[in-house]
Amino acid sequence: MNILLLGSGGREHALAWKMIQSKHCDKLFIAPGNAGTALCGTNIHMSATDFEMQKKFCQENEIGLVVVGPEEPLVKGVFDFYQQALPDVPVIGPAAYGAQLEGSKAFSKKFMQRHSIPTAGYAEFTTENFEEGKTYIANHSLPVVLKADGLAAGKGVVINTTHEDALKTFEEMIINKQFGDASSKVVIEEFLDGIETSVFVLTDGKDYQIIGHAKDYKRIGEGDTGLNTGGMGCVTPVPFVDDVFMQKVISRIIEPTINGLAAENITYKGFVFFGLISVNNEPYVIEYNCRMGDPETEVVMPRLQNDLVELFLAVHNGNLKDQEIKYSDKAYATVVAVSGGYPGDYKKNLKISGLDNLKMENDSIVFHAGTKQNGDDVLTNGGRVLTVTSSGGNITEAVNKSKEILQQISFDGMNFRNDIGYEFR
Repeated sequence: MNILLLGSGGREHALAWKMIQSKHCDKLFIAPGNAGTALCGTNIHMSATDFEMQKKFCQENEIGLVVVGPEEPLVKGVFDFYQQALPDVPVIGPAAYGAQLEGSKAFSKKFMQRHSIPTAGYAEFTTENFEEGKTYIANHSLPVVLKADGLAAGKGVVINTTHEDALKTFEEMIINKQFGDASSKVVIEEFLDGIETSVFVLTDGKDYQIIGHAKDYKRIGEGDTGLNTGGMGCVTPVPFVDDVFMQKVISRIIEPTINGLAAENITYKGFVFFGLISVNNEPYVIEYNCRMGDPETEVVMPRLQNDLVELFLAVHNGNLKDQEIKYSDKAYATVVAVSGGYPGDYKKNLKISGLDNLKMENDSIVFHAGTKQNGDDVLTNGGRVLTVTSSGGNITEAVNKSKEILQQISFDGMNFRNDIGYEFR
């Protein structure tokens, strides 16, 4: 079949790389894609949120499956659009109502409360009860976590260590609209102290399969210091995610979530990203995402041994529960190369050197994120530019392989963390 993949990041390159290995994939189109996805299929100059243009493209190119990479089109109702406009074309992703698990922090918190899913205590505030919010913060234990309710490109969460800073953040979000409409409502949470990990599930809204887990490294600096980013690297499998911990995640979090979707008749045919924190070996939900993570996809997809398109078809056909998920027994690590200045201001259109003559084995892959093709040159086109994923006998070996390859690649101001997976090495 012909497949349309929406998105342009490292996640989409990893999904494209995985899907073209499928016996079910004849042609793959990526909209809009990047310089790396062009190696897997055909990039189409088309926005992931231009649904009408997509409809025309699907009709003209006999598209049999649409896979949605990023969250924005899902929250904006891409699934619902296809249900109306092209009902015979399966879409991997939730309907807009279900996508609120990511699109609204308040929605997801209430969902977790309804289904007794462990998460941090919280309260929500708008301009209407702004003064109440100030009092709530003043009496809150430290640190205090403030989250913009809506989508804020991964930047809408601020952890404050003083009440003064928390009050400033609160005012910036609600009064000064720091994140636009996304922060017109703010969720204030208790701070959970522990170690984070993410678990990824594919569901048809009634049944599910766990397709992987990973630990992401968000901070720009070594030793998890400095500003938050979209992710500087990740590893899988995570050593502390053993059978006992995973069974807790399944019984207390995954199954109540999927059962909750079914009980509330929420249409959901896609990925659920469970952002978790382990507090004294007890799992809590930090957040839901309604799609795969980036750069987590870059380690989860190489480790997953199944035909990904076959799993997508099982979601559509209702036989997902019959699938047997298989993983490689190797360790995987991805290290992200970013532009100088990121996550602040950075330059684009910088020439990337070294991609054409890399010395690497089959157990390493370069995934493009913020790149674009310009004639024979590949240029930077974002803050997170590319990732290298490698496998090895352990996390240390996998990380070292990825770093060796990154040392063969260069662009002006290029930066990457040397310590990905440091606590497991």
